[in-house]
Amino acid sequence: MEPTKQPQAPSPRASIQQHNGELKDLLDRGGGPARLRRRRLVLAAVGVLGVLVIVWMRPGRGDDARAVYETEPAEKGALVVTVSATGTLQPTNKVDVGSELSGILESVSADFNDHVSKGQVLAKLDVSKLSAAVVQSQAQLDVNKSLRRENEATVAETAAELERLAAVRKASGGRMPSQHDMDVAKAALERARASVDNASAQIELAAAKLDVDRTNLAKAEIRAPIDGIVLSRKVEPGQTIAASLQTPVLFTLAEDLTQMELEVDVDEADVGQVRDGMSATFTVDAYADRKFPARITQLRYACETVDNVVTYKAVLVVSNPDLALRPGMTATADIVVSTVDDALLVPNAALRFVPPRVEEEKDDRSLLQKLMPFMRRRTAEKNLSPEKSKEGGQRTLYVLEEGRIREVTVTIGASDGSHTQVLAGAIEPGTQVIVDATTKSP
Repeated sequence: MEPTKQPQAPSPRASIQQHNGELKDLLDRGGGPARLRRRRLVLAAVGVLGVLVIVWMRPGRGDDARAVYETEPAEKGALVVTVSATGTLQPTNKVDVGSELSGILESVSADFNDHVSKGQVLAKLDVSKLSAAVVQSQAQLDVNKSLRRENEATVAETAAELERLAAVRKASGGRMPSQHDMDVAKAALERARASVDNASAQIELAAAKLDVDRTNLAKAEIRAPIDGIVLSRKVEPGQTIAASLQTPVLFTLAEDLTQMELEVDVDEADVGQVRDGMSATFTVDAYADRKFPARITQLRYACETVDNVVTYKAVLVVSNPDLALRPGMTATADIVVSTVDDALLVPNAALRFVPPRVEEEKDDRSLLQKLMPFMRRRTAEKNLSPEKSKEGGQRTLYVLEEGRIREVTVTIGASDGSHTQVLAGAIEPGTQVIVDATTKSP
Protein backbone atom coordinates (compact mmCIF):
# COMPACT_ATOMS: atom_id res chain seq x y z
CA MET A 1 0.00 0.00 0.00
CA GLU A 2 1.39 3.36 -0.96
CA PRO A 3 1.57 5.99 1.81
CA THR A 4 -1.12 8.59 1.69
CA LYS A 5 0.20 11.97 0.63
CA GLN A 6 -0.74 14.87 2.84
CA PRO A 7 -2.05 17.98 1.00
CA GLN A 8 0.54 20.72 0.99
CA ALA A 9 -0.29 24.22 2.16
CA PRO A 10 -0.29 26.83 -0.65
CA SER A 11 2.89 28.84 -0.88
CA PRO A 12 2.84 32.56 0.06
CA ARG A 13 3.33 33.51 -3.63
CA ALA A 14 0.27 31.47 -4.72
CA SER A 15 -1.73 33.07 -1.88
CA ILE A 16 -0.84 36.53 -3.15
CA GLN A 17 -1.86 35.60 -6.73
CA GLN A 18 -5.17 34.24 -5.46
CA HIS A 19 -5.86 37.45 -3.46
CA ASN A 20 -4.96 39.55 -6.51
CA GLY A 21 -7.48 37.65 -8.65
CA GLU A 22 -10.20 38.18 -6.08
CA LEU A 23 -9.38 41.86 -5.81
CA LYS A 24 -9.50 42.23 -9.63
CA ASP A 25 -12.98 40.71 -9.76
CA LEU A 26 -14.09 43.04 -6.98
CA LEU A 27 -12.74 46.12 -8.75
CA ASP A 28 -14.41 45.18 -12.04
CA ARG A 29 -17.85 45.01 -10.45
CA GLY A 30 -18.13 48.70 -9.40
CA GLY A 31 -18.25 51.91 -11.39
CA GLY A 32 -18.03 55.67 -11.07
CA PRO A 33 -16.42 57.63 -8.16
CA ALA A 34 -17.39 55.00 -5.66
CA ARG A 35 -15.54 52.47 -7.78
CA LEU A 36 -12.44 54.70 -7.77
CA ARG A 37 -12.50 55.06 -3.97
CA ARG A 38 -12.91 51.33 -3.53
CA ARG A 39 -10.06 50.75 -5.95
CA ARG A 40 -7.75 52.99 -3.88
CA LEU A 41 -8.72 51.33 -0.61
CA VAL A 42 -8.22 47.86 -2.02
CA LEU A 43 -4.86 48.78 -3.52
CA ALA A 44 -3.71 50.13 -0.17
CA ALA A 45 -4.83 46.92 1.53
CA VAL A 46 -2.97 44.86 -1.06
CA GLY A 47 0.21 46.86 -0.41
CA VAL A 48 0.01 46.37 3.36
CA LEU A 49 -0.68 42.66 2.91
CA GLY A 50 2.30 42.32 0.63
CA VAL A 51 4.61 43.99 3.15
CA LEU A 52 3.35 41.73 5.94
CA VAL A 53 3.90 38.60 3.85
CA ILE A 54 7.43 39.70 2.99
CA VAL A 55 8.16 40.25 6.69
CA TRP A 56 6.67 36.87 7.50
CA MET A 57 8.87 35.20 4.88
CA ARG A 58 12.07 36.75 6.25
CA PRO A 59 15.11 34.39 6.66
CA GLY A 60 15.01 32.11 9.66
CA ARG A 61 11.20 31.70 9.60
CA GLY A 62 10.89 29.21 6.79
CA ASP A 63 10.50 25.49 6.90
CA ASP A 64 14.22 25.01 6.49
CA ALA A 65 14.91 26.68 9.93
CA ARG A 66 15.69 24.32 12.78
CA ALA A 67 15.64 24.69 16.57
CA VAL A 68 18.75 24.32 18.74
CA TYR A 69 17.86 23.38 22.33
CA GLU A 70 19.78 24.31 25.45
CA THR A 71 19.50 21.78 28.28
CA GLU A 72 20.49 21.37 31.90
CA PRO A 73 20.45 18.16 33.93
CA ALA A 74 18.06 17.47 36.78
CA GLU A 75 20.13 16.86 39.89
CA LYS A 76 19.90 15.87 43.52
CA GLY A 77 20.79 18.41 46.17
CA ALA A 78 19.71 20.41 49.19
CA LEU A 79 17.03 23.03 48.61
CA VAL A 80 17.10 25.98 50.99
CA VAL A 81 14.03 28.24 50.82
CA THR A 82 14.69 31.74 52.13
CA VAL A 83 12.84 35.00 52.64
CA SER A 84 14.77 38.18 51.92
CA ALA A 85 14.40 41.33 54.01
CA THR A 86 16.41 44.50 54.50
CA GLY A 87 17.07 46.57 57.59
CA THR A 88 19.69 48.32 59.70
CA LEU A 89 22.05 47.24 62.46
CA GLN A 90 21.52 48.72 65.91
CA PRO A 91 23.23 48.33 69.31
CA THR A 92 21.46 46.05 71.75
CA ASN A 93 21.22 48.93 74.27
CA LYS A 94 21.70 52.52 73.18
CA VAL A 95 21.43 55.43 75.66
CA ASP A 96 21.19 59.16 74.96
CA VAL A 97 22.96 61.13 77.68
CA GLY A 98 21.63 64.65 78.33
CA SER A 99 21.59 67.38 80.94
CA GLU A 100 18.75 68.37 83.26
CA LEU A 101 20.42 71.72 83.93
CA SER A 102 21.04 74.79 81.87
CA GLY A 103 24.41 76.41 81.78
CA ILE A 104 27.75 76.70 80.03
CA LEU A 105 29.88 73.63 79.45
CA GLU A 106 33.13 74.11 81.29
CA SER A 107 34.80 70.95 79.95
CA VAL A 108 34.13 67.87 77.78
CA SER A 109 36.21 64.83 78.64
CA ALA A 110 34.78 62.16 76.28
CA ASP A 111 35.16 61.86 72.53
CA PHE A 112 33.95 59.61 69.71
CA ASN A 113 34.73 55.87 70.09
CA ASP A 114 35.95 56.31 73.70
CA HIS A 115 35.23 53.36 75.97
CA VAL A 116 33.66 54.67 79.18
CA SER A 117 32.69 53.12 82.49
CA LYS A 118 29.50 53.64 84.46
CA GLY A 119 29.81 56.81 86.57
CA GLN A 120 32.70 58.25 84.56
CA VAL A 121 32.54 62.04 84.05
CA LEU A 122 31.82 62.89 80.40
CA ALA A 123 31.39 66.66 80.71
CA LYS A 124 31.06 69.36 83.36
CA LEU A 125 28.97 72.53 83.57
CA ASP A 126 30.05 75.82 85.08
CA VAL A 127 29.10 75.51 88.77
CA SER A 128 29.39 79.13 89.95
CA LYS A 129 25.64 79.67 90.36
CA LEU A 130 25.05 76.17 91.63
CA SER A 131 27.71 76.49 94.34
CA ALA A 132 26.26 79.85 95.43
CA ALA A 133 22.80 78.28 95.67
CA VAL A 134 24.18 75.56 97.93
CA VAL A 135 25.79 78.14 100.22
CA GLN A 136 22.57 80.14 100.35
CA SER A 137 20.48 77.11 101.22
CA GLN A 138 22.96 76.07 103.92
CA ALA A 139 22.77 79.55 105.47
CA GLN A 140 18.99 79.53 105.46
CA LEU A 141 19.03 76.16 107.19
CA ASP A 142 21.32 77.52 109.88
CA VAL A 143 19.02 80.54 110.41
CA ASN A 144 15.99 78.33 110.83
CA LYS A 145 17.79 76.17 113.32
CA SER A 146 18.68 79.27 115.38
CA LEU A 147 15.06 80.41 115.30
CA ARG A 148 13.94 77.07 116.60
CA ARG A 149 16.39 77.21 119.52
CA GLU A 150 15.13 80.72 120.30
CA ASN A 151 11.53 79.58 120.25
CA GLU A 152 12.38 76.61 122.42
CA ALA A 153 13.84 79.03 125.00
CA THR A 154 10.63 81.08 124.86
CA VAL A 155 8.62 77.93 125.51
CA ALA A 156 10.71 77.18 128.58
CA GLU A 157 10.31 80.75 129.85
CA THR A 158 6.53 80.89 129.42
CA ALA A 159 6.16 77.47 130.97
CA ALA A 160 8.08 78.58 134.08
CA GLU A 161 5.98 81.74 134.33
CA LEU A 162 2.80 79.67 134.13
CA GLU A 163 4.02 77.39 136.92
CA ARG A 164 4.85 80.41 139.13
CA LEU A 165 1.38 81.91 138.65
CA ALA A 166 -0.21 78.57 139.44
CA ALA A 167 1.78 78.32 142.72
CA VAL A 168 0.76 81.84 143.77
CA ARG A 169 -2.87 81.14 143.00
CA LYS A 170 -2.71 78.01 145.08
CA ALA A 171 -1.06 79.81 148.01
CA SER A 172 -3.66 82.62 147.95
CA GLY A 173 -6.54 80.25 147.92
CA GLY A 174 -7.48 81.15 144.37
CA ARG A 175 -7.74 84.87 144.99
CA MET A 176 -4.72 85.90 142.90
CA PRO A 177 -3.61 86.03 140.24
CA SER A 178 -6.94 86.30 138.51
CA GLN A 179 -8.27 83.73 136.12
CA HIS A 180 -7.67 86.14 133.24
CA ASP A 181 -3.95 86.32 134.07
CA MET A 182 -3.79 82.55 134.17
CA ASP A 183 -5.45 82.28 130.75
CA VAL A 184 -3.01 84.80 129.23
CA ALA A 185 -0.05 82.85 130.59
CA LYS A 186 -1.39 79.60 129.11
CA ALA A 187 -1.94 81.25 125.67
CA ALA A 188 1.60 82.60 125.71
CA LEU A 189 2.92 79.08 126.31
CA GLU A 190 0.90 77.69 123.38
CA ARG A 191 2.16 80.42 121.05
CA ALA A 192 5.75 79.64 122.04
CA ARG A 193 5.25 75.96 121.34
CA ALA A 194 3.69 76.81 117.93
CA SER A 195 6.72 78.92 117.13
CA VAL A 196 8.94 75.94 117.82
CA ASP A 197 6.87 73.76 115.46
CA ASN A 198 7.00 76.48 112.79
CA ALA A 199 10.78 76.74 113.13
CA SER A 200 11.08 72.96 112.82
CA ALA A 201 9.06 73.01 109.60
CA GLN A 202 11.21 75.82 108.22
CA ILE A 203 14.27 73.74 109.01
CA GLU A 204 12.85 70.83 106.97
CA LEU A 205 12.12 73.14 104.02
CA ALA A 206 15.59 74.60 104.15
CA ALA A 207 17.12 71.12 104.38
CA ALA A 208 15.14 69.98 101.33
CA LYS A 209 16.19 73.06 99.39
CA LEU A 210 19.79 72.34 100.34
CA ASP A 211 19.46 68.74 99.09
CA VAL A 212 18.10 69.95 95.74
CA ASP A 213 20.91 72.44 95.32
CA ARG A 214 23.51 69.85 96.24
CA THR A 215 21.93 67.40 93.73
CA ASN A 216 22.04 70.05 91.01
CA LEU A 217 25.65 70.73 91.85
CA ALA A 218 26.39 67.01 91.52
CA LYS A 219 24.48 66.86 88.20
CA ALA A 220 26.73 69.56 86.85
CA GLU A 221 29.10 66.65 86.30
CA ILE A 222 27.51 64.65 83.47
CA ARG A 223 28.39 60.99 84.03
CA ALA A 224 28.03 57.84 81.96
CA PRO A 225 24.96 55.81 82.98
CA ILE A 226 26.31 52.54 81.51
CA ASP A 227 29.52 50.86 80.48
CA GLY A 228 29.95 51.28 76.75
CA ILE A 229 31.38 53.20 73.84
CA VAL A 230 30.68 56.77 72.75
CA LEU A 231 28.86 56.70 69.42
CA SER A 232 28.37 60.45 69.11
CA ARG A 233 29.34 63.69 70.86
CA LYS A 234 27.19 66.71 70.07
CA VAL A 235 28.74 69.42 72.29
CA GLU A 236 31.94 71.38 72.67
CA PRO A 237 33.47 73.21 75.66
CA GLY A 238 32.00 76.69 76.08
CA GLN A 239 28.68 75.75 74.50
CA THR A 240 25.53 76.94 76.29
CA ILE A 241 22.95 74.31 77.17
CA ALA A 242 19.31 75.30 77.58
CA ALA A 243 17.34 72.56 79.32
CA SER A 244 13.88 74.11 79.35
CA LEU A 245 11.14 72.04 77.68
CA GLN A 246 13.31 69.28 76.24
CA THR A 247 16.46 67.66 77.57
CA PRO A 248 19.33 68.30 75.14
CA VAL A 249 21.24 65.18 74.06
CA LEU A 250 24.98 65.58 74.62
CA PHE A 251 26.27 62.04 74.03
CA THR A 252 25.01 58.73 72.64
CA LEU A 253 26.41 55.58 74.21
CA ALA A 254 26.18 51.97 73.04
CA GLU A 255 26.42 49.43 75.83
CA ASP A 256 28.10 46.51 74.03
CA LEU A 257 28.86 46.38 70.31
CA THR A 258 29.96 42.75 70.46
CA GLN A 259 26.24 41.89 70.57
CA MET A 260 24.02 43.80 68.16
CA GLU A 261 20.50 43.70 66.73
CA LEU A 262 19.38 43.69 63.12
CA GLU A 263 15.89 45.09 62.54
CA VAL A 264 14.53 44.05 59.13
CA ASP A 265 11.23 44.69 57.38
CA VAL A 266 9.46 41.48 56.34
CA ASP A 267 6.92 41.81 53.54
CA GLU A 268 3.34 40.89 54.43
CA ALA A 269 3.39 38.20 51.72
CA ASP A 270 6.29 36.43 53.50
CA VAL A 271 5.47 37.06 57.17
CA GLY A 272 3.38 33.86 57.40
CA GLN A 273 6.51 31.77 56.81
CA VAL A 274 8.71 33.52 59.40
CA ARG A 275 8.89 32.35 63.02
CA ASP A 276 10.88 33.23 66.14
CA GLY A 277 14.09 31.24 66.42
CA MET A 278 14.70 30.86 62.69
CA SER A 279 18.28 31.19 61.52
CA ALA A 280 19.41 33.67 58.90
CA THR A 281 22.46 35.10 57.19
CA PHE A 282 22.97 38.67 56.07
CA THR A 283 25.44 40.78 54.13
CA VAL A 284 26.46 44.42 54.30
CA ASP A 285 27.98 46.60 51.61
CA ALA A 286 31.18 47.02 53.61
CA TYR A 287 31.90 43.27 53.41
CA ALA A 288 30.23 42.11 50.21
CA ASP A 289 32.03 38.75 50.19
CA ARG A 290 31.24 37.88 53.80
CA LYS A 291 28.06 36.41 55.28
CA PHE A 292 27.18 36.99 58.93
CA PRO A 293 24.98 34.58 60.93
CA ALA A 294 21.95 35.78 62.85
CA ARG A 295 18.83 34.45 64.58
CA ILE A 296 15.31 35.85 64.91
CA THR A 297 14.41 36.72 68.50
CA GLN A 298 11.21 38.69 67.88
CA LEU A 299 8.63 39.13 65.12
CA ARG A 300 6.46 42.10 66.00
CA TYR A 301 2.72 42.21 65.40
CA ALA A 302 2.64 45.94 64.72
CA CYS A 303 2.78 46.75 61.01
CA GLU A 304 4.51 49.60 59.21
CA THR A 305 3.04 51.08 56.02
CA VAL A 306 5.26 53.07 53.66
CA ASP A 307 3.97 54.00 50.17
CA ASN A 308 1.12 51.50 50.58
CA VAL A 309 3.62 48.69 51.27
CA VAL A 310 2.89 46.80 54.50
CA THR A 311 5.81 45.26 56.38
CA TYR A 312 6.42 43.74 59.81
CA LYS A 313 9.52 44.31 61.91
CA ALA A 314 11.67 41.29 62.76
CA VAL A 315 14.52 41.59 65.27
CA LEU A 316 17.59 39.38 64.79
CA VAL A 317 20.41 38.97 67.31
CA VAL A 318 23.89 39.30 65.83
CA SER A 319 27.27 38.36 67.27
CA ASN A 320 30.02 40.90 66.50
CA PRO A 321 33.15 39.80 68.37
CA ASP A 322 35.60 41.52 66.00
CA LEU A 323 33.57 44.76 65.91
CA ALA A 324 33.47 44.60 62.11
CA LEU A 325 29.81 45.59 62.08
CA ARG A 326 28.86 49.15 62.95
CA PRO A 327 25.54 50.68 64.01
CA GLY A 328 23.47 52.02 61.14
CA MET A 329 24.82 49.67 58.46
CA THR A 330 22.22 48.56 55.91
CA ALA A 331 21.95 44.78 55.78
CA THR A 332 20.17 42.34 53.48
CA ALA A 333 19.10 39.23 55.36
CA ASP A 334 18.09 35.82 53.99
CA ILE A 335 15.88 34.08 56.54
CA VAL A 336 15.84 30.28 56.17
CA VAL A 337 12.19 29.25 56.32
CA SER A 338 12.60 25.62 55.19
CA THR A 339 15.28 23.16 54.08
CA VAL A 340 14.78 20.05 51.93
CA ASP A 341 17.67 17.57 51.89
CA ASP A 342 18.34 15.29 48.92
CA ALA A 343 15.69 16.90 46.72
CA LEU A 344 15.35 16.35 42.96
CA LEU A 345 15.86 19.79 41.46
CA VAL A 346 15.22 21.27 38.02
CA PRO A 347 15.98 24.81 36.86
CA ASN A 348 13.06 27.22 36.95
CA ALA A 349 13.80 28.12 33.33
CA ALA A 350 12.79 24.57 32.36
CA LEU A 351 9.34 25.11 33.89
CA ARG A 352 8.90 28.29 31.90
CA PHE A 353 10.05 26.82 28.58
CA VAL A 354 7.52 26.17 25.75
CA PRO A 355 8.82 24.62 22.48
CA PRO A 356 8.22 26.72 19.35
CA ARG A 357 6.34 23.83 17.69
CA VAL A 358 3.96 23.61 20.64
CA GLU A 359 3.36 27.33 20.43
CA GLU A 360 2.48 27.01 16.73
CA GLU A 361 0.08 24.10 17.35
CA LYS A 362 -1.71 26.07 20.05
CA ASP A 363 -1.41 29.33 18.14
CA ASP A 364 -4.55 31.48 18.33
CA ARG A 365 -2.75 34.78 17.89
CA SER A 366 -3.67 37.66 15.68
CA LEU A 367 -1.55 38.60 12.66
CA LEU A 368 0.18 41.35 14.67
CA GLN A 369 1.06 38.86 17.41
CA LYS A 370 2.40 36.42 14.83
CA LEU A 371 4.68 39.11 13.45
CA MET A 372 5.90 39.91 17.01
CA PRO A 373 6.24 36.47 18.65
CA PHE A 374 8.23 37.84 21.60
CA MET A 375 4.97 39.25 22.97
CA ARG A 376 3.58 35.75 23.39
CA ARG A 377 6.79 34.38 24.86
CA ARG A 378 7.00 37.08 27.51
CA THR A 379 3.37 36.57 28.43
CA ALA A 380 3.88 32.83 28.69
CA GLU A 381 6.92 33.26 30.89
CA LYS A 382 5.00 35.61 33.19
CA ASN A 383 2.01 33.27 33.47
CA LEU A 384 4.17 30.19 34.00
CA SER A 385 6.43 31.60 36.72
CA PRO A 386 7.27 28.67 39.05
CA GLU A 387 8.03 31.03 41.92
CA LYS A 388 4.32 31.91 42.07
CA SER A 389 3.02 28.34 41.67
CA LYS A 390 1.60 26.51 44.65
CA GLU A 391 3.45 23.50 46.00
CA GLY A 392 1.93 20.24 44.79
CA GLY A 393 0.78 21.71 41.47
CA GLN A 394 1.39 19.97 38.18
CA ARG A 395 3.64 21.47 35.55
CA THR A 396 5.06 20.44 32.17
CA LEU A 397 8.74 19.83 31.41
CA TYR A 398 10.32 19.07 28.05
CA VAL A 399 13.11 16.50 27.93
CA LEU A 400 15.62 16.10 25.12
CA GLU A 401 16.25 12.43 24.24
CA GLU A 402 18.32 11.45 21.18
CA GLY A 403 17.59 14.74 19.46
CA ARG A 404 13.85 14.58 20.10
CA ILE A 405 11.82 16.40 22.71
CA ARG A 406 9.44 14.59 25.05
CA GLU A 407 6.76 16.17 27.21
CA VAL A 408 6.76 15.18 30.89
CA THR A 409 4.17 16.14 33.51
CA VAL A 410 5.62 16.61 37.01
CA THR A 411 4.43 17.66 40.42
CA ILE A 412 6.48 20.50 41.85
CA GLY A 413 7.37 21.42 45.42
CA ALA A 414 9.27 24.28 47.00
CA SER A 415 11.42 26.72 45.05
CA ASP A 416 14.39 28.87 46.04
CA GLY A 417 14.04 31.23 43.08
CA SER A 418 16.46 29.45 40.76
CA HIS A 419 15.58 25.76 41.21
CA THR A 420 12.35 23.92 42.02
CA GLN A 421 11.84 20.58 43.72
CA VAL A 422 10.17 17.80 41.70
CA LEU A 423 7.93 15.69 43.93
CA ALA A 424 6.63 13.26 41.30
CA GLY A 425 7.05 12.59 37.58
CA ALA A 426 9.17 10.70 35.05
CA ILE A 427 12.29 12.68 35.86
CA GLU A 428 15.50 11.21 37.27
CA PRO A 429 18.85 12.72 38.24
CA GLY A 430 20.80 13.45 35.08
CA THR A 431 17.74 13.84 32.85
CA GLN A 432 18.40 16.63 30.36
CA VAL A 433 15.55 19.14 30.63
CA ILE A 434 15.20 21.90 28.03
CA VAL A 435 15.60 25.43 29.35
CA ASP A 436 15.76 27.44 26.09
CA ALA A 437 15.71 27.13 22.30
CA THR A 438 17.13 29.18 19.44
CA THR A 439 16.28 28.96 15.74
CA LYS A 440 19.07 28.52 13.20
CA SER A 441 19.11 28.22 9.44
CA PRO A 442 21.05 25.23 7.99
